[in-house]
Amino acid sequence: MTSLNQQHFNELTQAQIEKIFEQAQQRVEDHYLEFTGTILPHEAWALYQAGHVEIVDVRTNEERKFVGFVEGTIHIPWATGTALNRNPRFAKELESKVGKDKIILLLCRSGKRSAAAANVAFNAGFENIYNIEQGFEGDLDENNHRGVFNGWRFHGLPWRQE
Repeated sequence: MTSLNQQHFNELTQAQIEKIFEQAQQRVEDHYLEFTGTILPHEAWALYQAGHVEIVDVRTNEERKFVGFVEGTIHIPWATGTALNRNPRFAKELESKVGKDKIILLLCRSGKRSAAAANVAFNAGFENIYNIEQGFEGDLDENNHRGVFNGWRFHGLPWRQE
């Protein structure tokens, strides 16, 4: 099978799409998580470009403004402000802005808040809810810096900053 990095994103075959979702579901089962699956950043971009999914950015307004964001994605904060107070209307906003019938990929800074949001959404009846592993900035390295070895931006995927 052709690598997603080598293939034009809009030319995903049905077999490639199915394999991405199978692997995403296996990652969740391997870690005993309570949502549909975990998608890698390059897989998320390929599926988004091909029109198969909606990406919902769950970071704060401040994070999107100062760190950057993926154009065309939907924004529904999981938490707000510097204290990161949880948004009690998250599932209702997700249903209102996206709907329960879509395949939804959630994106945050490192993949942790989006995993928590995916869990809540799954338990609220969203059957096709996935976390984007590594998030937008990636995990911390040994010097407590992000974006050094994984994450959306590290992989060179499209994004912009205001």
